[in-house]
Amino acid sequence: MTSQHLLRLLLLPVGLTLVLAAATARAQIIPPAEDIAAQVRTQGYPCEGSASALKLVKQSWPDEPLWILTCTNATYRVRLIPDMAAKIERVQ
Repeated sequence: MTSQHLLRLLLLPVGLTLVLAAATARAQIIPPAEDIAAQVRTQGYPCEGSASALKLVKQSWPDEPLWILTCTNATYRVRLIPDMAAKIERVQ
């Protein structure tokens, strides 16, 4: 076995770990629309049917992203706040 093959075998777990970490971080940063819809429903707002979410990057804060959640029956502006209830406002 050459040193190049050995190096590849040693670096393979590191590469896989980085790929998995990046995928996990992205999943934590951008929640799926259904997760945001579930939060809205939990706080007592109606959100029926399938939902879609658009992140408002310019109006988001580092730890408090702002989303426009569109449900079949309503549209909401949702600011997700860690360890607290989301701030939800119905949009006309």
